[in-house]
Amino acid sequence: MRWALVKVCLAVTAMVVIAFAVPLGLVIREMASDRAFSDAERQAAMIAPALSITTDREELTRAVLSTEPGDRGRLAVHVPAPDKAADGTVGEALDIGTRRASPKDVETVRKAGRASITEASGGFALLQPTALSTGDIAVVEVFVPEGEVSNGVATAWLILAGVGVALIVGSVAVADRLGVRMVQPAQRLAGAAQDLGEGRLATRVPEEGPTELRSAAVAFNSMADQVVQLLANERELAADLSHRLRTPLTVLRLNAASLGEGPAADQTRAAVEQLEHEVDTIIRTAREQRPQTQGVQTGAGCDASEVIRERMGFWSALAEDEGRKVRLAGVDRAVRIPVARPELAAALDALLGNVFRHTPEGTAFAVDVHHSGDAVIVLVSDAGPGIADPEAALARGTTKPGAVGSTGLGLDIVRRVAESTGGDLRIGRSVLGGTEVRIWIGLHGSSPERGRRGHGRRVTRRFGRQRRKESRTTAGPATSAPS
Repeated sequence: MRWALVKVCLAVTAMVVIAFAVPLGLVIREMASDRAFSDAERQAAMIAPALSITTDREELTRAVLSTEPGDRGRLAVHVPAPDKAADGTVGEALDIGTRRASPKDVETVRKAGRASITEASGGFALLQPTALSTGDIAVVEVFVPEGEVSNGVATAWLILAGVGVALIVGSVAVADRLGVRMVQPAQRLAGAAQDLGEGRLATRVPEEGPTELRSAAVAFNSMADQVVQLLANERELAADLSHRLRTPLTVLRLNAASLGEGPAADQTRAAVEQLEHEVDTIIRTAREQRPQTQGVQTGAGCDASEVIRERMGFWSALAEDEGRKVRLAGVDRAVRIPVARPELAAALDALLGNVFRHTPEGTAFAVDVHHSGDAVIVLVSDAGPGIADPEAALARGTTKPGAVGSTGLGLDIVRRVAESTGGDLRIGRSVLGGTEVRIWIGLHGSSPERGRRGHGRRVTRRFGRQRRKESRTTAGPATSAPS
């Protein structure tokens, strides 16, 4: 494409140069010729006053030699012989100066009475008729060398040729730069498309170059972002669906633990452990392959109180089997939040599943909901051993490889649900003595500012005062590891 553009530009420029340079060169040659013969006519007119006064040979000779062309041997005067006198004598024709034109040409000009240019040896002869005092016609001959006729023509043609070559070279250089400016973005776009097709999803194209290629680059980058987002959503969905299997697996594990001893019970517990291992593997694989995303789609929203009551009803049955004291508060009225029902349910199951998974049997836990006007705060607290490093637990993907029963995705699901509404997730020490997870869900896409966080801490302290009478459990030395 680049060289094709250069060739086209070269051909067009060459045609333009030829179309203008050739006629201009011919015009210059004609101008030089006209200038030379105009000077010759002026020189011929210089001898006309002398011819109008006298036809004496000596006087005419002095007049001819007094002129520049006459002194250089380029001026001649041809005076015809006078008519026969009354006494019968015939005058003599005069030829003063160096003759170059033929007598026939001189006689033709005399009879026609018009100036003429005829070829002569080494140049041209201008024959100019001039009237004499006797009424006859004399012919003044001025010789114009061939060099004067073409004086400056060669130089002008060389200048025109140089200008033409410069125009052609300049146009080729400009065409080459334009070709580079057009071809390089196109090549980058083609290379990026090939890289994207080979799976390098981080490939992007600089949005530069001509308008059309810049628009193509913008469209390509937008397409690449959509591909990455679609893949991310697919992997997030795979990881989230796999993590939701942890809830029924927890129930199976608890039920298997109550089966007692025997081959069937051992096989059931082994099968549950194997199933948990496979689910963990699926979750880790999905997390390792997915790129970082910016939250989840919240859908049309749901009633947080209703979803929390429903999930607590499910987990309360398991808590009763394990002798856990459960408390639920703040769900006596409907609270609409901009989170899809399945997403909120998955987040609650992830937090409550951590309580059952990482605290001893008989450990109490509580779920409190508070509506602050522009946000909903959900507090999930337990009386277990707590988390030694909340920052590490919140960091995405900080779970150590090979950690048994933990994928690091549970808190990640909860965090994405909160951040999708402009909220956040925090981990602290609960008034029950163990871990407290605070979910801040914005109702209008607002982010938790410093004042709101302070308000959240005041809410936490208020709930703490309500629960202190029930929280007498002391924390043990172990540390829970949320999944």
